[in-house]
Amino acid sequence: MLLDHANQTFDQCIKCTVCTAYCPVAKANPAYPGPKQAGPDGERLRIKSPALYDEALKFCTNCKRCEVACPSGVRIGDIIAKAKHRYGDIKPGVREFVLSHTDLMGSMSTLMAPVVNFSTGLKPVKAVLDKALGVSSHRTLPKYSQGTFRGWYKKQKAVQASYTRQVAYFHGCYVNYNHPQLGKELVQVLNAMNIGVQLLDREKCCGVPLIANGFMEKAKAHAAFNIRQMENALMGNEIPLLTTSSTCGFTLRDEYPHLLEQDNHRVRGRISLITRFLWQEFQKGNLPHMQPLDLHIAYHTPCHLEKMGGVIYTLEILRAIPGVRLTVLDSQCCGIAGTYGFKSENYATSQSIGQGLFEQIGRLKPDLVVTDCETCKWQIEMSTPYRCEHPIHLLAQALA
Repeated sequence: MLLDHANQTFDQCIKCTVCTAYCPVAKANPAYPGPKQAGPDGERLRIKSPALYDEALKFCTNCKRCEVACPSGVRIGDIIAKAKHRYGDIKPGVREFVLSHTDLMGSMSTLMAPVVNFSTGLKPVKAVLDKALGVSSHRTLPKYSQGTFRGWYKKQKAVQASYTRQVAYFHGCYVNYNHPQLGKELVQVLNAMNIGVQLLDREKCCGVPLIANGFMEKAKAHAAFNIRQMENALMGNEIPLLTTSSTCGFTLRDEYPHLLEQDNHRVRGRISLITRFLWQEFQKGNLPHMQPLDLHIAYHTPCHLEKMGGVIYTLEILRAIPGVRLTVLDSQCCGIAGTYGFKSENYATSQSIGQGLFEQIGRLKPDLVVTDCETCKWQIEMSTPYRCEHPIHLLAQALA
């Protein structure tokens, strides 16, 4: 059994409060005491008595910016997430079930995507969802695809297997149910580099929505299932496992052992965000021929990618595309934090957190915003008049 790394690190806190200074929630919501008090300080109290649990911990978004800022390596986000599970007496309701069971909701919604997409865009339906479930009527809800990425891939499987070099791809819920085009573009880009793409035999949601909505035990079960699938795909060969979602990649690699206490050591070193893998390939000279794109793009750094240390690879990939003029936006949270920003009680905080980002994009007036995170994309497209795409989309456009 893995050790509880979060509780092993809270005594490393030197009380410098830099985590609170960098916390986007503490700046936007005065009801949240900040990560230092909610994390290591609060844990000292909770160990003495669970009755000292502070309900304000529910405001934490688990963006991990506190951990990026911490000079002592304290796993502040893990401490808070575990405290919410252990002491918070969380009783998930219908809303939490709907927001967190992405495979179930996705598989049903793709069967009747046009009806679902039309209905959830209607103001009366939004008002009902707000009143009955607590899903903010101000939020633009994600659209579903008519058909899944895995369904499309079945017709490509034989072609992909014909390539000498192979990679495995964890597509995640977003690509499978909401935006299969991104998965198709990944296949297009890698095929242009003479690399085939294979999927895991099966995969489940990485678990982040379950963690955020109080289904910790189910998140652990998903992690254990996905680890077995990754081991089946990766053991006995040298292929990597790639993700297009920064949050999925971060969860598979780091949250499974640290937060969910699931042993992924056999595959952890093989998990990579797609842009890191592409950067390594470009360094080896495996660079596809690309046409110039006359675009001014603004790049937004996802919080979980910054925690992984993968931002530099995405920036180098974007700079490798001919004709692209890149502006790197200030490192700041967009505010949506997965399902957090969809909840009525969090909407105002969510938008307040992202306001500085939205204003900077508005001042720049780019042709396109680029980010590696699907929920950041939703937030930016809802809160600004600008389209937001994944770096892979630009690469695919340059190949066309």
